[in-house]
Amino acid sequence: MDQVELLSDRITAVQLDRKRNRELQRRERIFNDKVRTMGLDKDALDHQVKERREKDQREANELKVYADDLLCSDRVACVLEQRQKKDERLLNEAIVQFRQQFQQTTSRREFDLNDPELLKKQEGVRILPGLTGEDLAQKDRLRKQQEQLRAWSLQQQEELERAKQQLQEKVHQYDQSRLSLDNRALELQKMEEQCKRATAIATKNFNLALAAEITHRRLQEHHEEEENNQTDILNQLNGDLLMENPEQNVSVLGLSRLRRDYYKGMSPKELQQYTQYQLQQAEDRKSAVMKQREKELQEHHEHMASSRAALLLERQQARFNKELRRALDNTNAQLAQAHDAQKKQFEDLSTNIPDERYFSQFNTSSR
Repeated sequence: MDQVELLSDRITAVQLDRKRNRELQRRERIFNDKVRTMGLDKDALDHQVKERREKDQREANELKVYADDLLCSDRVACVLEQRQKKDERLLNEAIVQFRQQFQQTTSRREFDLNDPELLKKQEGVRILPGLTGEDLAQKDRLRKQQEQLRAWSLQQQEELERAKQQLQEKVHQYDQSRLSLDNRALELQKMEEQCKRATAIATKNFNLALAAEITHRRLQEHHEEEENNQTDILNQLNGDLLMENPEQNVSVLGLSRLRRDYYKGMSPKELQQYTQYQLQQAEDRKSAVMKQREKELQEHHEHMASSRAALLLERQQARFNKELRRALDNTNAQLAQAHDAQKKQFEDLSTNIPDERYFSQFNTSSR
Protein backbone atom coordinates (compact mmCIF):
# COMPACT_ATOMS: atom_id res chain seq x y z
CA MET A 1 0.00 0.00 0.00
CA ASP A 2 1.44 3.36 -1.05
CA GLN A 3 2.02 6.00 1.55
CA VAL A 4 0.03 9.22 0.95
CA GLU A 5 1.43 12.53 2.28
CA LEU A 6 -1.28 14.86 3.45
CA LEU A 7 -1.18 18.65 3.13
CA SER A 8 -1.61 19.10 6.86
CA ASP A 9 1.41 16.86 7.51
CA ARG A 10 3.49 18.89 5.08
CA ILE A 11 2.43 22.17 6.72
CA THR A 12 3.19 20.75 10.16
CA ALA A 13 6.65 19.61 9.01
CA VAL A 14 7.42 23.04 7.54
CA GLN A 15 6.33 24.72 10.77
CA LEU A 16 8.49 22.35 12.81
CA ASP A 17 11.51 23.05 10.57
CA ARG A 18 10.94 26.77 10.85
CA LYS A 19 10.64 26.56 14.63
CA ARG A 20 13.77 24.36 14.80
CA ASN A 21 15.72 26.88 12.69
CA ARG A 22 14.59 29.77 14.88
CA GLU A 23 15.63 27.84 17.96
CA LEU A 24 19.07 27.13 16.48
CA GLN A 25 19.54 30.81 15.58
CA ARG A 26 18.44 31.84 19.04
CA ARG A 27 20.88 29.41 20.65
CA GLU A 28 23.70 30.78 18.48
CA ARG A 29 22.89 34.32 19.59
CA ILE A 30 22.44 33.48 23.26
CA PHE A 31 25.38 31.05 23.72
CA ASN A 32 27.76 33.25 21.72
CA ASP A 33 29.98 34.81 24.41
CA LYS A 34 31.15 37.65 22.15
CA VAL A 35 27.64 38.81 21.27
CA ARG A 36 26.30 38.29 24.80
CA THR A 37 29.12 40.04 26.67
CA MET A 38 30.07 42.81 24.23
CA GLY A 39 26.63 43.48 22.79
CA LEU A 40 27.71 43.51 19.12
CA ASP A 41 25.06 43.84 16.44
CA LYS A 42 26.43 41.67 13.64
CA ASP A 43 23.63 42.57 11.20
CA ALA A 44 24.31 46.27 11.67
CA LEU A 45 28.06 45.73 11.23
CA ASP A 46 27.46 43.68 8.07
CA HIS A 47 25.19 46.43 6.77
CA GLN A 48 27.87 49.03 7.49
CA VAL A 49 30.49 46.93 5.71
CA LYS A 50 28.16 46.54 2.73
CA GLU A 51 27.53 50.29 2.60
CA ARG A 52 31.28 50.98 2.81
CA ARG A 53 31.96 48.57 -0.08
CA GLU A 54 29.21 50.16 -2.17
CA LYS A 55 30.65 53.62 -1.39
CA ASP A 56 34.15 52.48 -2.42
CA GLN A 57 32.71 50.98 -5.62
CA ARG A 58 30.90 54.25 -6.42
CA GLU A 59 34.07 56.25 -5.82
CA ALA A 60 36.04 53.86 -8.03
CA ASN A 61 33.43 54.21 -10.77
CA GLU A 62 33.54 58.01 -10.47
CA LEU A 63 37.34 58.00 -10.67
CA LYS A 64 37.16 55.75 -13.72
CA VAL A 65 34.67 58.07 -15.43
CA TYR A 66 36.85 61.06 -14.56
CA ALA A 67 39.94 59.29 -15.96
CA ASP A 68 38.04 58.43 -19.15
CA ASP A 69 37.02 62.08 -19.50
CA LEU A 70 40.64 63.16 -19.02
CA LEU A 71 41.83 60.71 -21.69
CA CYS A 72 39.13 61.94 -24.08
CA SER A 73 40.10 65.55 -23.40
CA ASP A 74 43.78 64.70 -24.00
CA ARG A 75 42.93 63.02 -27.32
CA VAL A 76 40.87 66.04 -28.42
CA ALA A 77 43.69 68.38 -27.39
CA CYS A 78 46.23 66.31 -29.36
CA VAL A 79 43.98 66.33 -32.44
CA LEU A 80 43.47 70.10 -32.17
CA GLU A 81 47.22 70.66 -31.70
CA GLN A 82 48.02 68.54 -34.79
CA ARG A 83 45.38 70.40 -36.79
CA GLN A 84 46.81 73.77 -35.66
CA LYS A 85 50.34 72.70 -36.64
CA LYS A 86 49.05 71.53 -40.03
CA ASP A 87 47.25 74.83 -40.58
CA GLU A 88 50.43 76.77 -39.63
CA ARG A 89 52.49 74.64 -42.04
CA LEU A 90 50.00 75.19 -44.87
CA LEU A 91 49.94 78.92 -44.13
CA ASN A 92 53.75 79.14 -44.24
CA GLU A 93 53.81 77.20 -47.49
CA ALA A 94 51.19 79.54 -48.96
CA ILE A 95 53.21 82.60 -47.85
CA VAL A 96 56.37 81.19 -49.40
CA GLN A 97 54.53 80.35 -52.63
CA PHE A 98 53.01 83.85 -52.76
CA ARG A 99 56.43 85.43 -52.27
CA GLN A 100 57.92 83.27 -55.00
CA GLN A 101 55.14 84.20 -57.43
CA PHE A 102 54.36 87.85 -56.64
CA GLN A 103 57.32 89.22 -54.59
CA GLN A 104 60.38 88.38 -56.64
CA THR A 105 63.56 90.42 -56.42
CA THR A 106 63.18 91.60 -60.02
CA SER A 107 59.92 93.39 -59.20
CA ARG A 108 61.48 95.63 -56.54
CA ARG A 109 62.05 99.33 -57.10
CA GLU A 110 65.76 99.28 -56.30
CA PHE A 111 66.53 96.13 -58.34
CA ASP A 112 68.13 98.20 -61.12
CA LEU A 113 70.83 99.27 -58.65
CA ASN A 114 71.57 95.75 -57.41
CA ASP A 115 71.06 93.73 -60.61
CA PRO A 116 74.19 91.58 -61.12
CA GLU A 117 73.43 91.13 -64.81
CA LEU A 118 72.84 94.81 -65.59
CA LEU A 119 75.86 95.09 -67.91
CA LYS A 120 74.87 91.97 -69.80
CA LYS A 121 71.44 93.45 -70.50
CA GLN A 122 72.87 96.66 -72.03
CA GLU A 123 72.97 96.54 -75.85
CA GLY A 124 75.62 98.17 -78.04
CA VAL A 125 78.08 98.67 -75.26
CA ARG A 126 81.36 96.88 -75.41
CA ILE A 127 84.13 96.92 -72.91
CA LEU A 128 87.52 97.61 -74.37
CA PRO A 129 90.03 94.91 -73.79
CA GLY A 130 92.43 95.72 -71.05
CA LEU A 131 89.86 98.09 -69.23
CA THR A 132 88.12 95.58 -67.03
CA GLY A 133 85.79 97.19 -64.46
CA GLU A 134 85.32 100.51 -66.31
CA ASP A 135 81.74 101.87 -66.00
CA LEU A 136 80.84 103.71 -69.16
CA ALA A 137 77.21 104.46 -68.06
CA GLN A 138 78.25 106.12 -64.82
CA LYS A 139 77.19 109.60 -65.89
CA ASP A 140 73.76 108.45 -67.08
CA ARG A 141 73.26 106.45 -63.94
CA LEU A 142 74.29 109.38 -61.74
CA ARG A 143 71.99 111.69 -63.68
CA LYS A 144 69.10 109.28 -63.34
CA GLN A 145 69.82 108.89 -59.63
CA GLN A 146 69.91 112.67 -59.17
CA GLU A 147 66.65 113.03 -61.10
CA GLN A 148 65.12 110.29 -58.99
CA LEU A 149 66.36 111.95 -55.80
CA ARG A 150 65.01 115.29 -56.99
CA ALA A 151 61.65 113.69 -57.73
CA TRP A 152 61.65 112.02 -54.31
CA SER A 153 62.52 115.31 -52.60
CA LEU A 154 59.80 117.14 -54.53
CA GLN A 155 57.35 114.43 -53.59
CA GLN A 156 58.41 114.67 -49.94
CA GLN A 157 58.03 118.48 -50.03
CA GLU A 158 54.57 118.14 -51.53
CA GLU A 159 53.64 115.59 -48.86
CA LEU A 160 54.99 117.93 -46.13
CA GLU A 161 53.06 120.88 -47.59
CA ARG A 162 49.94 118.77 -47.79
CA ALA A 163 50.44 117.59 -44.20
CA LYS A 164 50.99 121.22 -43.06
CA GLN A 165 47.82 122.31 -44.79
CA GLN A 166 45.88 119.44 -43.23
CA LEU A 167 47.34 120.31 -39.84
CA GLN A 168 46.42 123.98 -40.27
CA GLU A 169 42.91 123.01 -41.29
CA LYS A 170 42.60 120.77 -38.25
CA VAL A 171 43.97 123.51 -35.99
CA HIS A 172 41.54 125.99 -37.53
CA GLN A 173 38.64 123.57 -37.05
CA TYR A 174 39.78 122.93 -33.46
CA ASP A 175 39.93 126.71 -32.80
CA GLN A 176 36.48 127.18 -34.29
CA SER A 177 35.02 124.36 -32.22
CA ARG A 178 36.77 125.66 -29.10
CA LEU A 179 35.38 129.17 -29.70
CA SER A 180 31.88 127.78 -30.22
CA LEU A 181 32.21 125.74 -27.03
CA ASP A 182 33.49 128.81 -25.13
CA ASN A 183 30.57 130.88 -26.40
CA ARG A 184 28.17 128.13 -25.41
CA ALA A 185 29.80 127.91 -21.96
CA LEU A 186 29.48 131.70 -21.53
CA GLU A 187 25.82 131.54 -22.49
CA LEU A 188 25.24 128.68 -20.06
CA GLN A 189 27.12 130.56 -17.34
CA LYS A 190 24.99 133.69 -17.93
CA MET A 191 21.82 131.59 -17.84
CA GLU A 192 23.01 129.92 -14.62
CA GLU A 193 23.80 133.28 -13.02
CA GLN A 194 20.38 134.61 -13.99
CA CYS A 195 18.76 131.49 -12.56
CA LYS A 196 20.78 131.80 -9.33
CA ARG A 197 19.89 135.49 -9.10
CA ALA A 198 16.19 134.75 -9.56
CA THR A 199 16.40 131.90 -7.03
CA ALA A 200 18.17 134.17 -4.52
CA ILE A 201 15.54 136.89 -4.95
CA ALA A 202 12.72 134.36 -4.52
CA THR A 203 14.45 132.85 -1.46
CA LYS A 204 14.96 136.32 0.03
CA ASN A 205 11.30 137.23 -0.47
CA PHE A 206 10.21 133.91 1.01
CA ASN A 207 12.51 134.35 4.03
CA LEU A 208 11.22 137.89 4.61
CA ALA A 209 7.62 136.72 4.43
CA LEU A 210 8.41 133.77 6.73
CA ALA A 211 10.21 136.05 9.22
CA ALA A 212 7.25 138.44 9.25
CA GLU A 213 4.84 135.55 9.76
CA ILE A 214 6.97 134.12 12.59
CA THR A 215 7.21 137.54 14.28
CA HIS A 216 3.43 138.03 14.02
CA ARG A 217 2.80 134.54 15.39
CA ARG A 218 5.22 135.06 18.28
CA LEU A 219 3.55 138.37 19.18
CA GLN A 220 0.15 136.72 19.04
CA GLU A 221 1.36 133.79 21.20
CA HIS A 222 2.92 136.21 23.69
CA HIS A 223 -0.34 138.15 23.91
CA GLU A 224 -2.33 134.95 24.39
CA GLU A 225 0.13 133.75 27.05
CA GLU A 226 -0.22 137.04 28.95
CA GLU A 227 -4.01 136.74 28.86
CA ASN A 228 -3.84 133.10 30.00
CA ASN A 229 -1.49 134.00 32.86
CA GLN A 230 -3.80 136.79 34.07
CA THR A 231 -6.80 134.47 33.87
CA ASP A 232 -4.88 131.75 35.77
CA ILE A 233 -3.87 134.21 38.50
CA LEU A 234 -7.47 135.35 38.93
CA ASN A 235 -8.67 131.71 39.04
CA GLN A 236 -6.05 130.83 41.67
CA LEU A 237 -6.96 133.83 43.81
CA ASN A 238 -10.68 133.06 43.65
CA GLY A 239 -10.29 129.27 43.74
CA ASP A 240 -11.20 126.79 46.45
CA LEU A 241 -7.54 126.07 47.32
CA LEU A 242 -6.69 129.54 48.57
CA MET A 243 -10.22 130.14 49.88
CA GLU A 244 -9.97 126.82 51.81
CA ASN A 245 -13.43 125.59 50.92
CA PRO A 246 -14.23 122.50 53.03
CA GLU A 247 -16.42 121.00 50.33
CA GLN A 248 -13.45 120.48 48.04
CA ASN A 249 -12.09 117.67 50.25
CA VAL A 250 -14.98 115.35 49.32
CA SER A 251 -14.07 112.86 46.58
CA VAL A 252 -16.29 111.95 43.68
CA LEU A 253 -16.25 108.32 44.93
CA GLY A 254 -18.35 109.18 48.04
CA LEU A 255 -18.38 110.98 51.38
CA SER A 256 -16.10 108.35 52.94
CA ARG A 257 -13.28 109.26 50.56
CA LEU A 258 -11.12 112.43 50.73
CA ARG A 259 -8.97 114.08 48.12
CA ARG A 260 -5.30 114.19 49.11
CA ASP A 261 -4.44 117.24 47.05
CA TYR A 262 -7.14 119.43 48.74
CA TYR A 263 -6.94 118.01 52.27
CA LYS A 264 -6.31 120.73 54.93
CA GLY A 265 -6.55 118.67 58.10
CA MET A 266 -9.27 117.19 60.35
CA SER A 267 -12.06 119.12 61.98
CA PRO A 268 -12.55 119.06 65.80
CA LYS A 269 -15.41 116.58 65.44
CA GLU A 270 -13.20 114.28 63.32
CA LEU A 271 -10.37 114.64 65.85
CA GLN A 272 -12.72 113.58 68.70
CA GLN A 273 -13.98 110.60 66.71
CA TYR A 274 -10.38 109.63 65.84
CA THR A 275 -9.33 109.79 69.52
CA GLN A 276 -12.26 107.58 70.57
CA TYR A 277 -11.37 105.16 67.80
CA GLN A 278 -7.74 104.96 68.97
CA LEU A 279 -8.83 104.29 72.56
CA GLN A 280 -11.19 101.55 71.39
CA GLN A 281 -8.35 100.02 69.32
CA ALA A 282 -6.02 100.08 72.38
CA GLU A 283 -8.62 98.26 74.53
CA ASP A 284 -9.23 95.71 71.76
CA ARG A 285 -5.46 95.18 71.42
CA LYS A 286 -5.10 94.59 75.22
CA SER A 287 -7.96 92.09 75.24
CA ALA A 288 -6.46 90.30 72.21
CA VAL A 289 -3.06 90.10 73.96
CA MET A 290 -4.65 88.62 77.10
CA LYS A 291 -6.51 86.04 75.01
CA GLN A 292 -3.30 85.17 73.16
CA ARG A 293 -1.41 84.70 76.45
CA GLU A 294 -4.17 82.47 77.86
CA LYS A 295 -4.15 80.45 74.65
CA GLU A 296 -0.36 80.03 74.73
CA LEU A 297 -0.48 78.97 78.42
CA GLN A 298 -3.14 76.39 77.64
CA GLU A 299 -1.12 75.09 74.65
CA HIS A 300 1.97 74.85 76.90
CA HIS A 301 0.07 72.72 79.45
CA GLU A 302 -1.25 70.51 76.67
CA HIS A 303 2.24 70.15 75.18
CA MET A 304 3.70 69.16 78.55
CA ALA A 305 0.95 66.57 79.04
CA SER A 306 1.46 65.12 75.56
CA SER A 307 5.25 65.00 76.11
CA ARG A 308 4.78 63.12 79.38
CA ALA A 309 2.41 60.66 77.70
CA ALA A 310 4.83 60.20 74.76
CA LEU A 311 7.71 59.52 77.18
CA LEU A 312 5.64 56.87 78.98
CA LEU A 313 4.71 55.26 75.65
CA GLU A 314 8.34 55.27 74.52
CA ARG A 315 9.47 53.55 77.70
CA GLN A 316 6.69 50.97 77.36
CA GLN A 317 7.66 50.37 73.69
CA ALA A 318 11.32 49.95 74.69
CA ARG A 319 10.39 47.30 77.27
CA PHE A 320 8.20 45.52 74.69
CA ASN A 321 11.01 45.59 72.08
CA LYS A 322 13.47 44.23 74.62
CA GLU A 323 11.19 41.30 75.46
CA LEU A 324 10.51 40.70 71.75
CA ARG A 325 14.26 40.69 71.00
CA ARG A 326 14.87 38.20 73.79
CA ALA A 327 12.15 35.88 72.45
CA LEU A 328 13.54 36.23 68.88
CA ASP A 329 17.06 35.32 70.05
CA ASN A 330 15.74 32.20 71.75
CA THR A 331 13.83 31.20 68.59
CA ASN A 332 16.92 31.74 66.40
CA ALA A 333 19.04 29.64 68.75
CA GLN A 334 16.51 26.81 68.58
CA LEU A 335 16.35 27.05 64.76
CA ALA A 336 20.16 26.99 64.52
CA GLN A 337 20.30 23.83 66.65
CA ALA A 338 17.61 22.18 64.53
CA HIS A 339 19.43 23.21 61.31
CA ASP A 340 22.73 21.79 62.57
CA ALA A 341 21.01 18.51 63.51
CA GLN A 342 19.30 18.33 60.09
CA LYS A 343 22.56 19.08 58.26
CA LYS A 344 24.37 16.38 60.23
CA GLN A 345 21.60 13.91 59.46
CA PHE A 346 21.69 14.82 55.72
CA GLU A 347 25.48 14.38 55.58
CA ASP A 348 25.08 10.96 57.14
CA LEU A 349 22.37 9.92 54.65
CA SER A 350 23.83 11.36 51.35
CA THR A 351 26.43 9.09 49.72
CA ASN A 352 26.07 9.85 45.93
CA ILE A 353 28.32 12.67 44.54
CA PRO A 354 27.08 14.34 41.21
CA ASP A 355 29.44 14.07 38.23
CA GLU A 356 29.67 15.93 34.81
CA ARG A 357 26.75 13.97 33.30
CA TYR A 358 24.47 15.47 35.96
CA PHE A 359 25.47 19.07 35.12
CA SER A 360 25.52 18.56 31.33
CA GLN A 361 21.72 18.15 31.22
CA PHE A 362 21.24 21.80 32.22
CA ASN A 363 21.54 24.87 29.94
CA THR A 364 20.82 22.92 26.78
CA SER A 365 17.90 25.08 25.57
CA SER A 366 17.47 28.84 25.07
CA ARG A 367 14.16 28.85 26.89
